[in-house]
Amino acid sequence: LLPYLLLGVVLWVLVLKSGVHATLAGVALALIIPLKITPGISRDSEDSPLHRLEHGLHRIVPFVVVPIFGFANAGVPLAGLSAATLVEPLTLGVAAGLVAGKLVGVFGSSALAIRLGFADLPVNAGWLHMIGISLLCGIGFTMSLFIGLLAFASNVELQDAVKVGILAGSFIAAILGAAVLLVAPAANGVDEEEE
Repeated sequence: LLPYLLLGVVLWVLVLKSGVHATLAGVALALIIPLKITPGISRDSEDSPLHRLEHGLHRIVPFVVVPIFGFANAGVPLAGLSAATLVEPLTLGVAAGLVAGKLVGVFGSSALAIRLGFADLPVNAGWLHMIGISLLCGIGFTMSLFIGLLAFASNVELQDAVKVGILAGSFIAAILGAAVLLVAPAANGVDEEEE
């Protein structure tokens, strides 16, 4: 795994110096780390290099990296915030994309895959559960911030509108998703007492 990590550092520096966004180095590196163990090579672990890296990053990313990214980039100046900001087309579009877009995209693709026989409805889950989970997918904080800040890198006012839309959309998606899951009945004959 060490050669891939060293290559990753070199690749990241080179991509950063080239003027291209350095996160693309991570995407390129992930594509070349082996998913399967090479046969015939003596190894210390039964896991592939990719699995070892994934397990090594499993705790630090969601509990350290993502919160730092979110808190560092979510600052919305409340002093200049007005009701007009909440109804700006960009703010409404971002919020609608997180709520309605995720619902249509996640639920629609899941339903299509299930109907075509490529997947099964999860055990003990019904279609209302799928709608609730699809709504919860709209809690799009980090990637939405990342993309929004890149899209409007030169305009702070538009960045603030995007941030407000992300916060509002994520809040609405969380409330709606939780409400749907609370009213969703137990599926496949499993009632709450048996769980």
